[in-house]
Amino acid sequence: MTTESPSPDLLPLDAFWALIADAGTRAASEPTFADRLTELLTGRTRDEVVAFERRFTALHDALYRWDVWAAGYLIGGGCSDDSFIDFRTGVIALGRDRYGRVLAAPDSLAGFPGEPEELEEIFDEDTNYAAAKAFEAVHGDEEEWHELLADPHRPASHEPVGEDFDFDDDEEMRRRLPGLAALFL
Repeated sequence: MTTESPSPDLLPLDAFWALIADAGTRAASEPTFADRLTELLTGRTRDEVVAFERRFTALHDALYRWDVWAAGYLIGGGCSDDSFIDFRTGVIALGRDRYGRVLAAPDSLAGFPGEPEELEEIFDEDTNYAAAKAFEAVHGDEEEWHELLADPHRPASHEPVGEDFDFDDDEEMRRRLPGLAALFL
């Protein structure tokens, strides 16, 4: 009797960002970024889809910081826990370069090309589920998906990294995120 191989690791960064770039490039002519990403992932192996989701989760978790949340709060005119999940997903969907800039300095979103209102479109709920939809469509069911992604070392709940501060304190927001504050306060 053979046993199932161990869970796949993270998708290599270059492969992950190539999928994000491809989905972004084609999303202009496709229904949505999330739809295009789901389509791209349905052509991948079971292990690749799981590895993609693990990489996505790691990058998503790296954005779980108070300063990034404050940026989402300014852009969205408020930002609940669920909205912050969608905001971090939207930052990933912007691609490798923009993600790196936001990770280094969330206020870099103030230099986003276009009108400030376009930044509000960064909140991207559907992309959170692209890999799960692709997996379920091609490789298995929802229960198997959750079993493959179970990580006993990942805390079920934790606080964002960094210093917590009052997002409703306009002066504090201007001090910490001057570019975004100038656009949204």
